[in-house]
Amino acid sequence: MADETFAARDRARTVLVGITLATALVHLVSVGLGRLIGDQLAAAQWLVNVVAGVAFLGFAAWTLRGDELTEAEAEQASSSRRAGVLAVGLAFFLAELGDKTMLATVTLATREGWLGTWVGSTVGMVLADALAIGVGAVLGRRLPERVIRVGAAAAFLVFGVALLVQGLVAR
Repeated sequence: MADETFAARDRARTVLVGITLATALVHLVSVGLGRLIGDQLAAAQWLVNVVAGVAFLGFAAWTLRGDELTEAEAEQASSSRRAGVLAVGLAFFLAELGDKTMLATVTLATREGWLGTWVGSTVGMVLADALAIGVGAVLGRRLPERVIRVGAAAAFLVFGVALLVQGLVAR
């Protein structure tokens, strides 16, 4: 959901680069964990969910508050994609921590080679997200910014609460 939200606000290329970098990093961590600790990761899953849930609640508040840029900051942001890539990458990295894809990648890496698992899971995730980016870009042209901001904040809130509940119940 975060990828469609960012795609409605940022350039598709910026979002795709951020997602690709975050996905590659998360999946590299996943295969590393799979190789090192395998089944022991499941014991700490609740904590990963709680931390990710708190982060998502922070993203919800930040999204509702909005970003107020001065004219000079807006100029700099439009000429530099690093800030957008970092924001997308960080949000996506946190969103992916402890999710089913990460756990599947960890599990697969305990049985299969790390390189093939890493490359395959990263490419598959980026292709799926590219489709979501396209949907977000189309919505961004058709919906008012306030609707997108409130919808994104609501999505972050729902996912944050769900992760917190899941983590605390599993504890």
